[in-house]
Amino acid sequence: MAYTDWMIRTKQIGTCSCDYGCPCQFNAPPTRLPCEGVMAMEITEGHFGDVRLDGLRTAGVYRWPGRVHEGHGTWWSIIDKAATPEQVDALFTILSGKEQEPTTGFAIYGSTIEHEPDPVFADIEFEWDLEGRRGRFVVSDILDAAIEPIRNPVTGEPHFAAIRLPDGFEFREAEMASATFWSKGEIDQTHNGRYAAISYVSYGPYGIIPEESHPQRSA
Repeated sequence: MAYTDWMIRTKQIGTCSCDYGCPCQFNAPPTRLPCEGVMAMEITEGHFGDVRLDGLRTAGVYRWPGRVHEGHGTWWSIIDKAATPEQVDALFTILSGKEQEPTTGFAIYGSTIEHEPDPVFADIEFEWDLEGRRGRFVVSDILDAAIEPIRNPVTGEPHFAAIRLPDGFEFREAEMASATFWSKGEIDQTHNGRYAAISYVSYGPYGIIPEESHPQRSA
């Protein structure tokens, strides 16, 4: 199949209701059900055909009743209100996985979604510090996520850890952190001290585009 020429380089923060590490990354059941969380990304550089996507942000609120691969998921999209209609169409096409190989990230997650509430167009605040294992993203009256290093339970000192997945479709390497977050509206949830992954990932029609090194290590 011939795909539209597209590419996005992204700073990402993903969270979920699982304990640190998230068993999904190891082909194991979620820590607790439902599986739910929030995420956000900033496109540092990107295009979809002739449509430039540099600097745009997107966020999502999600819930699966069981394991993600079992489906019946809900995904609620938040799109940067600065995006033009052409950029909005491009973002939805990319995020839906319609212009990506079926065995790659957006297409895999898209296949598990059963419910998609109407998207929201809003300002998305986004802070990202890969080396510091810190970040924050906020959509007013919809979601708020604060990310900090995991703490040693005895000393209180930061505990740094990472997950490396040579064949991962979501990321190949991500720094682990601790997330406190909530969302309300289509999905109501509140979680404290849960899984967070901070990563820099590039995607195209055939999945992750390997990066020799992280071109941006801090916000």
